[in-house]
Amino acid sequence: MRLAVIGAGWAGLAAAVAATRDGRQVTLFESSRVLGGRARSLPLALPDGSQLVLDNGQHIMIGAYTATLQLMHDIGVDPAQVLLRLPLTLRFPDGDGLALPHWPAPLDAAWGIASARGWSVRDKTSMLAASLRWQLARFRCDPSATVTRLCEGLTPRVMEQLIEPLCVSALNTPAARSSGEVFLRVVRDALFGKGHGFWGGSNLLLPKVDLGRLFPHAAGQWLAGRGARVLTGRRVQQIGPHASGWLVDGEPFDAVLLACPPWEAERLVHAAAIEAGEWLRRAAALTHEAIATVYVTGGPRLPLPMLALHSNESAPAQFAFDRSQLGGPQGLLAFVVSASPRERDILQQQVLAQAAALGWSGLIPVQTVVERRATFASVPGLLRPAMQVGPGLLACGDYVDGPYPATIEGAVRSALLAVASVR
Repeated sequence: MRLAVIGAGWAGLAAAVAATRDGRQVTLFESSRVLGGRARSLPLALPDGSQLVLDNGQHIMIGAYTATLQLMHDIGVDPAQVLLRLPLTLRFPDGDGLALPHWPAPLDAAWGIASARGWSVRDKTSMLAASLRWQLARFRCDPSATVTRLCEGLTPRVMEQLIEPLCVSALNTPAARSSGEVFLRVVRDALFGKGHGFWGGSNLLLPKVDLGRLFPHAAGQWLAGRGARVLTGRRVQQIGPHASGWLVDGEPFDAVLLACPPWEAERLVHAAAIEAGEWLRRAAALTHEAIATVYVTGGPRLPLPMLALHSNESAPAQFAFDRSQLGGPQGLLAFVVSASPRERDILQQQVLAQAAALGWSGLIPVQTVVERRATFASVPGLLRPAMQVGPGLLACGDYVDGPYPATIEGAVRSALLAVASVR
């Protein structure tokens, strides 16, 4: 089978690897010159003139990313070498917050809640009661419920220090607008699920190398070494049915996987002039959220590689990462702002002021990366586009209908399912 995969983000690369392993003749099309999509490497020049490779955004993985971790292992990347493993920790600069021990689930979550710093007995019992209630309901709720509604009864401190950071990091949508149903799936797998190998599902896995070396570069080399064609700088202009297969810019294929962003997939499906009205309506109805990462130098060494931050309208960053503890130079910090519609310059100024209020003064901004359409908004009742677009035409990616929000794991699992469905 000749298979075209359009888009070389993590979904497209995962699809190409799986299809090549299954013996298909794969051609991978990527419009940019760099593999990785929205989780890729970027070159950065520091103020002293030195060069550094960073990322288009700071990413977090967890032990529950079983498909992603297995795929990395399959192409020769040892997750234990490129990822820093930590128990789930949501500590703030003042030391308050949650930190789970290296225990099996669900004992780690129960102890983490019971021993959370700065939490009153009422805070802890409200969270333990909610956890038990969610488990008894098998992590299901009314599909129309928001995370805020789902968490009624939790104390303000628990909402601020656990639910809201967890929600915005996983769903990239504020709790008041996020789907409670999707959030519960994340909680189930992240706090109470099994992980990959010796890693617990709740373990935080922080990249110690740039995102290109984490998977995309190795995947590209693996594909090229097994006869797949990897065409970068090649934006597909037209697809269309042809005989029993498809044409991609005039080249015949037996099947096509759309692993590009939803707006690109929508463009190609529209131009193909096939019966796909419902798929197009769902793709067009998706709304998107931005993620910004503000990189600065001159920062202090943080007590942990990742700290949660108290955020509000004027202090927008929810997390700070000490890149010196993740393989980067001393003083390099990354501030992450999820679900932010602010302009780049305003955002950067607000983050610097937020850091100064914490006593982290003298920071020098070196790069602010804003992904305007980083993820889809995971709102209640959302009807996402299906995997099957038409005969021999499938879509995969983090936005395609599935159990997870817009995450790397969601993209990889979607890709593997699409490849298994190609006939």
